[in-house]
Amino acid sequence: MADQPWPFTVLLVCTGNICRSALAERLGRAYLTERLGADAAAVRLESAGTRAVVGSAMHPDSALVLQGYGAEAGDFRARQLADGMSADADLTLTMTRVHRREVLRAAPRALQRTFTLREAADLAQLLDPARRLDGADLPSRARSLVKEMAAARSLRHGGDEDDVPDPIGKPLHVHEQVGELIVGALLPVLSRIADLRDATPAGV
Repeated sequence: MADQPWPFTVLLVCTGNICRSALAERLGRAYLTERLGADAAAVRLESAGTRAVVGSAMHPDSALVLQGYGAEAGDFRARQLADGMSADADLTLTMTRVHRREVLRAAPRALQRTFTLREAADLAQLLDPARRLDGADLPSRARSLVKEMAAARSLRHGGDEDDVPDPIGKPLHVHEQVGELIVGALLPVLSRIADLRDATPAGV
């Protein structure tokens, strides 16, 4: 894309920002780079924690799981969730329903752009992939996709299955199981977004 438009921002939220959301951020970045090449700059992935271990590196077990998927933690450092982050994000994906409530308590106007990760995966897959979305570029079409996801909320019923459990303090195999849950939910969402690069916009 020449003259990149303002990027579509995805904010990933968990508690400490050293396991779940950290892994999701770096995994998502690697996936989009592989999928979109230079056009990956049209989507910005960030993460934060509701009670972050600020400045800490990714948890060693999460980093090991991440390596198993071909990505690296690199210079990752945990950040505390600030009120403006979710207000400014185009899409906020939380690891649990509790995190979603905490995000919305600080930024209630972000309701239509805030989902648990697993909720978003279900909603993205409920939508017709052939449906044309408003927007002249990937970021604007992705914003239209989020509106469609919010409108589809009534088509499903959430529950415990919407949560990605916290692996902190657990054995490596639990981190691996959590990694599988994140991959299984995050990649379908990012795939739908990446598909919008070459999509025909509505009205054309």
